Amino acid sequence: MTSQRSHTPARLLIAAAVLGTGAALTVPAPASAEASAVYAQARPTAAQQASIPGTRTRSAQAGSVVSSRRIADLTAQQVVSELQGKIDSSQVRYGVTAYQVVYRTTNSTGEPTTASQLLVLPKTFGRRLPTVSWLHGTIAYRKDVASENPAADDRLAAYLLASTGRAVSAPDYVGLGAGEGFHPYGDPRATVAATVDGLRAARAFVRRSGRELDRKVQVSGFSQGGPATMLVGRALQEEGADRYFRLGALAPVAGPFHLSAFEAAAADDKIAKSGLYLAYFATAWNKTYGLYGSPGEAFRAPYDRIVEELFDGDHTTEQIAGALPPASKDLFTENFLDRIRTPGGVLKNRLHALDTTCDWKPDVPVSLFHARGDKDVDASHSAYCAEQLTDNGADFRLTDVGEYDHNKSVGQALPRIVRFFDEVADADADREAPGRPRTR
Repeated sequence: MTSQRSHTPARLLIAAAVLGTGAALTVPAPASAEASAVYAQARPTAAQQASIPGTRTRSAQAGSVVSSRRIADLTAQQVVSELQGKIDSSQVRYGVTAYQVVYRTTNSTGEPTTASQLLVLPKTFGRRLPTVSWLHGTIAYRKDVASENPAADDRLAAYLLASTGRAVSAPDYVGLGAGEGFHPYGDPRATVAATVDGLRAARAFVRRSGRELDRKVQVSGFSQGGPATMLVGRALQEEGADRYFRLGALAPVAGPFHLSAFEAAAADDKIAKSGLYLAYFATAWNKTYGLYGSPGEAFRAPYDRIVEELFDGDHTTEQIAGALPPASKDLFTENFLDRIRTPGGVLKNRLHALDTTCDWKPDVPVSLFHARGDKDVDASHSAYCAEQLTDNGADFRLTDVGEYDHNKSVGQALPRIVRFFDEVADADADREAPGRPRTR
């Protein structure tokens, strides 16, 4: 759930197209040595990362704050007003203060860059703050992120979570918001780096006022943020992504976990405006991994001359939709669509990494959310994730929030996520100090 503009049908569908799997495609060689290193490491371990160019710089500077500015200061009643008609506000307990924080991180090749995030803090007196990382859905226009757009639905999500007494780090991802460069759509390394470094920056920021973030991070995200939630969770648990933070709970919403199915559906125009989100996927991944030698190999004329410029992060969804046909068959060459339907080589490997984001065993509570009315990311994707978790012996719950579409599913899930996170926090408190009175 992001801004109204970022969650138009075109945007929501773009969220799915980042991912997929299949067989048999020859992809052009990477454009650089750095890209080659990335290709070979779809799921780099901490040990592997140590040998990647740029990692040493990242370890020394990643998560340091570059700049910050306060962007909102709300009472509890004002939070309720902001949520009115979009998210149930009955759980709001505190006012919040929101900041845009720019921080150092790394991009898809491991090289230093900057990213921005929305950091929302509750107006409480406690020195130690429970910690949440909120990961947004797909956004093509860089100013539609929560730290930039006051009307972004992701900002409302962060407001709700923070108003329950939590510190919320909501990264804009690399290449969006006030960060540098382009957005390497769905890239596992960049996704994890921006999220973990966002947490580090948030910790550094709150420590200036004598407060501290709790070590256990409760991670949640919507649509593209669903697989991102699982990627970040695995990095925190299995790869020791940070010395301080530990995984506390996972709550992905409407995530496109069976990404191969999304790709095939997009290439066959079985999803509305498939061409738009496939174009975002193709242009972003061409910059990151090298999917085609020239735009004419992937896009039909005359769109091959304008498509890459349209997805530069500075064009709105409306501008993009107004310039390109919504159907893949009208936008892409048939040869490129066949590559998407049956990928092989580098593309297959990269997509496989994003098709298996649930293929591990979390040691923390997991709650998956979907809506049976979702026609963009239907319930089969949460079931796909649940099957992988089951195969790994993980403990989880799967919740259907009702007959809602993709956009509205997250609004229905968020109050349930708050209750789930409360349950996890209470259980953790009972284990650490049995019988201690709870503050809620």
